[in-house]
Amino acid sequence: MLSRQFAAVSCFAWLVLLGACRFAPVPAASGNALPMIVAHRGGAADAPENTLLAIETALANHADAIWLTVQLTRDDVPVLYRPADLSANTNGTGTVASHEFAALRSLNAGWNFTQTDANGEKQYPYRARPLPIPSLAEALRAIPSSTTVILDMKALPAETQASAVARVLSEESAWPRVLIYSTDAAYQAAFAPYREARLFESRDATRERLAQVALEHECRKPPPEGAWTAFEYRRKMDLVETFTLGEARSTVDARLWTPPAVSCFKTNGNVRILAIGVDQAEDYRAAACLGMDAVLADSPRRAYASKTSLAEPLQCPANAP
Repeated sequence: MLSRQFAAVSCFAWLVLLGACRFAPVPAASGNALPMIVAHRGGAADAPENTLLAIETALANHADAIWLTVQLTRDDVPVLYRPADLSANTNGTGTVASHEFAALRSLNAGWNFTQTDANGEKQYPYRARPLPIPSLAEALRAIPSSTTVILDMKALPAETQASAVARVLSEESAWPRVLIYSTDAAYQAAFAPYREARLFESRDATRERLAQVALEHECRKPPPEGAWTAFEYRRKMDLVETFTLGEARSTVDARLWTPPAVSCFKTNGNVRILAIGVDQAEDYRAAACLGMDAVLADSPRRAYASKTSLAEPLQCPANAP
């Protein structure tokens, strides 16, 4: 993932960031309820990402919600696909936006998905069992209406994709069970005309508040009640300290979700926090002890095993890392 840069005002601030994860955890959210499991791209580690098979597998593995990545075809059909080029996952080339939906249907979305056999050899199990790139409408129909769907918007311009996605959500009567996420703030404005839209807080606002808590020990403008927020549980970042004659950089494994950060975000009550990139059992436990409402996992199968291995009520060490 790309590094993010934070300006540091002193060496003390750098030490605060490195030590932030050493605060004692707060009780888990909702009376020790364990975090929901959100299947990242439908569970990209368990099945070819963003396919109907991935969705089916995630639901079988007890995922509580499904995270799907959306792009727009040349003929304005919202489809599930994440990388910039089709060659990353399929046997095709070019961008999603350069193909019409009918042409995309001939590609195999599982072409590059690999598994390791008993002999340690890499296998491509879906080259002989092609999986099409699904439309957003097909995906919504495959997911029970009681299951939350999170749509990660990847294409630009945002207004064009927002309009096409909104049309599908209206046709499928899916607005009440869908949340919209994007790393691009343009989608906040693009979905503003749609009163039914439920959006995550902008990533810029989330990141800035996390940095303020870690580096300045201040909680500014916490999210309103009912908001959803998301950021990585841990992330490689470049800490930049500026001088008169230049700058210095330190790469850190930042864990910005700390007890003070969680308390800040929940200042106004029922604010939901999604920790991105929780794929290890120890990270799931830490997220639970911090009071995270949900975790985004590549393997719902492993996440569910982590969840069921924890005794309830959850016991959190006072000085957990």
